[in-house]
Amino acid sequence: MDFKDYYSLLGISKTASADEIKKAYRKLAVKYHPDKNPGNKQAEEKFKAMGEAYEVLKDPEKRKKYDTLGSNWKQYEQASGGGADFSQWARQGGGKNYSRTYSAEDFEGSDFSDFFNSFFGGGYGPDFGGGQGSQGRGRSGGRPSKGQDHEATLEVSLEGAYMGSKRMITLQDEQISVTIPPGVYDGQILRVKGKGTQGRRGGEPGDLYMHVRILTDPVFEIRGHDLYCDILVPLYVAVLGGEVSVHPPKGSVTMRIPKETQNGKVLRMKGLGMPVYRKKNEFGDLYLKIIIEIPQNLSPREIELFSQLALLRH
Repeated sequence: MDFKDYYSLLGISKTASADEIKKAYRKLAVKYHPDKNPGNKQAEEKFKAMGEAYEVLKDPEKRKKYDTLGSNWKQYEQASGGGADFSQWARQGGGKNYSRTYSAEDFEGSDFSDFFNSFFGGGYGPDFGGGQGSQGRGRSGGRPSKGQDHEATLEVSLEGAYMGSKRMITLQDEQISVTIPPGVYDGQILRVKGKGTQGRRGGEPGDLYMHVRILTDPVFEIRGHDLYCDILVPLYVAVLGGEVSVHPPKGSVTMRIPKETQNGKVLRMKGLGMPVYRKKNEFGDLYLKIIIEIPQNLSPREIELFSQLALLRH
């Protein structure tokens, strides 16, 4: 039986914080989720391994017990001739700060590895109500445990991210209403409480975590809270000055173009960018890159006038 290094499985250090553990697990769970890897047995096994690692490390008490046993597992395996039963080792006093033995049922380990079941399973211990020498899971049913969280991707248009909206999604044949607040950003995670797997033994259900992906817009590019776009300006307006219409998500506005504006110049329109998430009346800015539009199909008179202008500039 191989030792399971749960920290390595999640790609984190042993000093990782609870938030770092959660973030690492969610990233890997999305990558290896069976829905994204249909028929891929290797991805399915990795997905299960990530879930097992997270099941232990997300809980401070479970993590502490794993760390205590983990630092001594090789020593005990050698002493037991290679057939290590860590739960028995804990009962015999090998583990420090242990008041009882935990079974796999406590960790929702029915689909976990032999290492997990050997490490945390085995005898009932005094808190499980089993008779002396009994093996297996506690007959008392164990403690209530929260259901597993679900992960999904939520695609949102730029306009939808700007205005906010409600979306109906289907998850395991259930229609779920998801609120998209104004100002959501690409990569943000929205939580829908209680829409994960139902908890075991009366425990509360898990949550649904929606990973926001802002769809590419044909006109505007989002950079932070600001919007960027190119705007065509007629040559005569760029030379003489004038006004052009701009159509950001907030609504159409008129922009004044200074005379002799150069091609490629960037002009800023304050407060016309994306709303700042959860901050009322705060917006980014809109940046417009001037693209001068050269007139085509010139008439003979226009060609004559341009020729005269060219002579004046020499």
